[in-house]
Amino acid sequence: MRNDDALTVDDVAEILQVSRNTVYALKKKGALNSYTVGRKLRFTYADVQDYISSKKNAQARSTKAFPIVEETEELILCGQDIILDVLSNYLFQAGVRCLRSYVGSYDALTALYKDEVQVASVHLWDVASGEYNIPFVRRLLPGIPTVVINLTYRTQGFYVAKGNPKGIESWEDLKRDDITLVNREKGSGSRVLLDGKLRQFGIAAHEVRGYDTEVQSHIAVASAVARRRADVALGSEKIARQVDGIDFVPLQKEPYDLVVKRELFESKAVRKMRGILESRVLKDEFAGLGGYDTSDMGRIVSID
Repeated sequence: MRNDDALTVDDVAEILQVSRNTVYALKKKGALNSYTVGRKLRFTYADVQDYISSKKNAQARSTKAFPIVEETEELILCGQDIILDVLSNYLFQAGVRCLRSYVGSYDALTALYKDEVQVASVHLWDVASGEYNIPFVRRLLPGIPTVVINLTYRTQGFYVAKGNPKGIESWEDLKRDDITLVNREKGSGSRVLLDGKLRQFGIAAHEVRGYDTEVQSHIAVASAVARRRADVALGSEKIARQVDGIDFVPLQKEPYDLVVKRELFESKAVRKMRGILESRVLKDEFAGLGGYDTSDMGRIVSID
C-alpha cells in the first residue's frame, strides 16, 4: 500500500481495530488527519501510520506510575429538548463523552446519514401515512439499516395568549385574518407537522399570516406569543409550562424517538445509552415533571 493511497473510514477502522465511531472521534479531535472528496471522508495511509507512531511514542514516554487510560467513548447527540441534555449528563457519568448538536429533526437525520452524528432525535409526522418518524428515517437514510428507540411522548399544540382571547382551537383557525402566526424553522419537527396539517386541511401557506416569520426553538415561539408579537405558535406542552403569559391548546400526541445506525447499536457508548433508557433513573426524573410520557422509554420501535 502506497503512502498516498486513499483510505475510507472502514479501511482506517480495520487497520486500527476500532469502531467507525472512534475514527470519526479521532478526526474531530484533530488526532488523525483527513480530507474530503466531494462529501466522502478520506485518509492517507501515511497519516494513519503517523497516528500509530504518535501513540507508540506516547506510550513509550509513559511510566508504570502513570498507566495509560483507555480512551473515553464518544457520541454526538442531535436534538433540542431538555431531556436530551439530562441524558447527556447521565452518559457522561457513565464514561461516555456526549457532545450535543442543537438542530431540528430533519437536519438531525441528514447529519446521521452523513456520519456527522451518531444519535438523532426525531418527531416527524408524515402526512401521507399518518405515522411518525419511521417514514422519514427510511426516506432520509435510504438502504441504511437503523434502529429506532422511543425516548418519550410529548403533546404538540398551540401556544396562545393567556385566556385564549381569540378562541384559537383548531388548525383551520390559522387562516383567519385576525390571527398572526410565528413559525419554526424549516426542518424542525414542529414545522414539518404544521406544513403537513396545512396540506391535510387544504390551507395554503400564503393564507396564514406570519407563516414566513421563523424562529429557532420552542421557547422562542412561546416567548413571541407571550410578548404579543404573534397570536399563535406551535410547540410542545412542556415549554408552555415554563413561559408566563401563555396558555396551551393540545392538538396531537407524538413519539419523540432516537435513531442510530444498526452498525453502532452494539457499540459500548450506545449500549450504555440503552442501559440508561431502560433503567428507571431518567424515566422517574421526567415522569414527575409534566409534559412527558415516559411509559415506553427504551422500547425498540423499529429495526430495519
